[in-house]
Amino acid sequence: MPAPERIPSRGLTEAGMRTLLAEGELTVLGRVRGASNAVLYCTVAHEGEERPCVYKPVAGEQPLWDFPDGTLAQREVAAYEISEATGWGLVPPTVLREGPYGEGMCQLWIEADEEAAPADGLPPLLALVDGEEPGEGWKAVGLAEVGEGKTALLVHADDPRLRRLAVLDAVINNGDRKGGHLLSAPDGRLYGIDHGVTLNADDKLRTLFWGWAGEPLTAEATEVLERLAAGLEPGAALATRLGELITAAEADALRDRVASLRKSGLHPQPSGDWPPIPWPPV
Repeated sequence: MPAPERIPSRGLTEAGMRTLLAEGELTVLGRVRGASNAVLYCTVAHEGEERPCVYKPVAGEQPLWDFPDGTLAQREVAAYEISEATGWGLVPPTVLREGPYGEGMCQLWIEADEEAAPADGLPPLLALVDGEEPGEGWKAVGLAEVGEGKTALLVHADDPRLRRLAVLDAVINNGDRKGGHLLSAPDGRLYGIDHGVTLNADDKLRTLFWGWAGEPLTAEATEVLERLAAGLEPGAALATRLGELITAAEADALRDRVASLRKSGLHPQPSGDWPPIPWPPV
């Protein structure tokens, strides 16, 4: 599957979208309910362009004992920068900026296509099925309780877009990859959102997408990891940018994870030191 085209959202390039998000006037329209931190639905307008976006002010973040340094907003931006360096474009354009409630993360709003099937015809990404085998086109994650003492097999689609995201999550050490953090756009593109609990120096990988655990990385992923390794060398543009967003220890751990993936050539497996699946899973 070829790498997706960069976002030309109704005429704007990726760089233009970042400029719009960073310099445009933010207008808060409401709050997204159900989130543990403040998530504000907004519009951003600049030089005749206007788009919906999400603004997450640092002032609305709940402190986390295991993420004592930096902010969730900075980690969201760092995850975007790393996603861009892969060339896969798996995270919507994201910037750090001042807003009505102070500094925060501003990200392009992606209108999810929840009903339509993906453009490539693959099945939905997640499912619970009876039996012990996932079936053709699916990868097994594990058994899940479904109530009344019953269990079902949790599976995810054997989808190349999802596999790219699994590699990105391993790189950024995503501690909270839930099904609800995936957005399938009407054009068939897949995006991951909510990357505030990433890039910890300790192993925190928690995801629903363990179906490739222990399997060889694709040739495409191997090439991407090689580029990332170069971009993370001291003095490289990506490394310099990340130095503004995460700590030196976190940057070192990031380099170590990329090196480990390149050395093993395999998708990671659960460490056993941390619950491997987030709760709730959606």
